[in-house]
Amino acid sequence: MPAAPEGRRTHEKVSTVSAVSSRLPVFPWDKLEPYKKTAAAHPDGIVDLSVGTPVDPVPELIRRALVDAADSPGYPTVWGTAALRDAVTGWCERRLGARGLAHTNVLPVVGSKELVAWLPTQLGLGPGDKVAYPRLAYPTYEVGARLAGAEPLVYDDPTELDPAGLRLLWLNSPSNPTGRVLGKDELTRIVAWAREHGVLVFSDECYLELGWEAEPVSVLREDVCGGSYEGVVAVHSLSKRSNLAGYRAAFVAGDQDVLGELLRIRKHGGMMTPAPVQAATVAALGDDAHVREQRERYARRRDALRTALVGHGFRIEHSEASLYLWATRDEPCWDTVGHLADLGVLVAPGDFYGAAGERFVRVAFTATDERVEAAVKRLG
Repeated sequence: MPAAPEGRRTHEKVSTVSAVSSRLPVFPWDKLEPYKKTAAAHPDGIVDLSVGTPVDPVPELIRRALVDAADSPGYPTVWGTAALRDAVTGWCERRLGARGLAHTNVLPVVGSKELVAWLPTQLGLGPGDKVAYPRLAYPTYEVGARLAGAEPLVYDDPTELDPAGLRLLWLNSPSNPTGRVLGKDELTRIVAWAREHGVLVFSDECYLELGWEAEPVSVLREDVCGGSYEGVVAVHSLSKRSNLAGYRAAFVAGDQDVLGELLRIRKHGGMMTPAPVQAATVAALGDDAHVREQRERYARRRDALRTALVGHGFRIEHSEASLYLWATRDEPCWDTVGHLADLGVLVAPGDFYGAAGERFVRVAFTATDERVEAAVKRLG
């Protein structure tokens, strides 16, 4: 065998894949691992209040619907069944105050995180385009912009932004992480401004069913959008309200032109909600009793944790809705994370959600009653 040319390895690897991941920030939850180990070493075990993942059972009527649809050998459609679209439009009218929604105004999606992450790409955004989101926000808004090569842009009040190049504006009410709720007048003002400047509004409303000290309002409500869905889309998820995070069940509703374009793209991309999950979604949206029952569980846990945190020297800000308490001891957030980890309690540092959160922690009340009780005792 002839020798390889001088200076060249015989098995040199040549990469033809661009490192898209280099555009992205470090995955924040990896930074929490050492604190998780500390908390897990507590004699009574860890109380994990960091990730807002449901822990309560999936309601029986939803599981039954999933099982009944399990014999689904054929491909589902991207647009979903007519029964699913009926369920979504009916729920939006009943729960959100949306009026006159047609099937063309709704689209099922495979999880709301997946929608947020890939939306800018599917909208054709790229270099030179801007995607705006709240200064304190769910990290995936930034990730979605960076995946598309667009410029991420934070705001305190979106109407103070320069609209030049601004293609997508994310609203998030109730907020993750702060639990802040945007009122009707504020939403109306923002929608009017966005329409005036031709900016598409996507409103992440995944925590809308979980208002505690304020009643969350949808951007689709008639007195917010003026009875027209032009330029506005709402994002909803069944993960929190129905304990369906494992099902990846979500949908968007609003501007039919925008959703029609997404439907055409997603048909090519194969982004189909599995048929059994579609059937489970129909059951979930048609039943309000399980939502009330779950709200009552969360309300009890929220009250217990809030009282314990305040008694331990924390101050709670906002937190009038959602599944979290936005708490501070007026110290760097990682100091607070370390202090609580020593007590066997794991929380999320506020800087996961932006530099403005560097002195806060986000405390989820999605743990079981037994684990919440353990946290309360440790904070006492």
